[in-house]
Amino acid sequence: MIPVVLPLLLLLSPALAWIPLNEWESGNVTVSVGEAGQCVCHVYVPETTFPADRVQHMQQVSKDLILEVDIQVKKMVSYEGNLEVYLKELMDLTVRVAMLESSPDKYIKLDFEILRVELREFEALVSQLKDSLNSTSPMFDSLHTEIRNMTLIVNQLETFDKSNLEVIRIEFAKLQKKLQECQKEQEFIKPDIGNCNHTGIMAVSKPTVIQLNAHLSAGYQYGGWGKDSKPVRGYESMYFYGAYTSPNVYDFYLYSDYEKLILRSAFKHHDLPSGWEGTGNNYIVHGNTIYYQHNTPFSMSKLNLTSSKYEYRVIADASQRFSYSYSDHQNIDFAADENGLWVMYASEESKGKIILAKIDEKSFGIEDQWNTGVFKQLAGNAFMACGVMYATRSVDLNTEEIYYAFDTKTKQEKHLNVRFQKFQEKYTNLDYNPTDQKLYMYNNGYYVTYNVKFNRE
Repeated sequence: MIPVVLPLLLLLSPALAWIPLNEWESGNVTVSVGEAGQCVCHVYVPETTFPADRVQHMQQVSKDLILEVDIQVKKMVSYEGNLEVYLKELMDLTVRVAMLESSPDKYIKLDFEILRVELREFEALVSQLKDSLNSTSPMFDSLHTEIRNMTLIVNQLETFDKSNLEVIRIEFAKLQKKLQECQKEQEFIKPDIGNCNHTGIMAVSKPTVIQLNAHLSAGYQYGGWGKDSKPVRGYESMYFYGAYTSPNVYDFYLYSDYEKLILRSAFKHHDLPSGWEGTGNNYIVHGNTIYYQHNTPFSMSKLNLTSSKYEYRVIADASQRFSYSYSDHQNIDFAADENGLWVMYASEESKGKIILAKIDEKSFGIEDQWNTGVFKQLAGNAFMACGVMYATRSVDLNTEEIYYAFDTKTKQEKHLNVRFQKFQEKYTNLDYNPTDQKLYMYNNGYYVTYNVKFNRE
């Protein structure tokens, strides 16, 4: 230790003069009086030279540490943001795996592989984050466990998917078949209304069963329904319906449109007055007029729906002995097509074969007629389309067949084999409507329609 002598000037300071000398003696500092009477202080310091270079070094180290801490803090902020993103992605993956687990049959192999890749990427990100933070936090172990669990679930679900692959293939084949059937049905849904440039009917669609009749009773087996085949302005969407528990005609219901028909909300109900009752269920609506078979006298009759005026005309040679095979008293059958209004009946002279006649709508008389080769009692029903009469017959309980056609233009007849499905075995009314090229059938109390496809070679 090296003593350092302080000058006597210290004793001259007014602030120090009153302090006794022995008060300065403490630790590394001693005070005494020299030979000349001066005050001598002895101070002991550790070294002879002050370590300024070490202080500078420590200052630099301190700055570096502060900078490093700042960098690490920024990294922590960045990692915290990444961790939030990763946690959100993990939650999304968890939801997707849960959805996949709840309905694995809705996913394909590609979905499983994508999930597996994303899980691997997420596991790598979590590992990178853990290494960067040099942390052994349980949170990272939990994340790894969750990822492994989800990967296991994905693998199990893919195995489940493979085990049911044959079932899926069968269902897919069924779907393809239904699609093909739908495409075939689509061909019927694009009619060329009013165009008779074809060689006749080549196919009939599957039946569309609308619903049970408006009386909501299957007991009303005799009747008919459909649309006006020559609607007047404002009634283009009108439907009609009438049905009974026997082959009699007492009243008709009119509906403004298809929706009202379904809701059984008729805008008009026609009760046929005494003396104007009918029979046979072969009625149609044409030009806002209902045409039906009159009882007494046996004749064809019509009711104008606007004026409520009734008329009838007797067909001298029409017989009451010949009816269609599905129902009694279907002796006079009305039909309408692109060429106008028609009536079909049989006579004693024709030996029960159908006579086709064209009706003059103004005079309500017969303007022309043709003899056909169809024995009426063997036919299920008959209808007109583009001036051609078509007759049907039963093939079996579920199948009907258009087996005969007579062309009024060429006066030629030919045999056909156009089969279509029946909803139920027996029906009492079948008519073609030229406004939509559909067949309307009243089948054992149900409204049924068919689309018709013509051969347009």
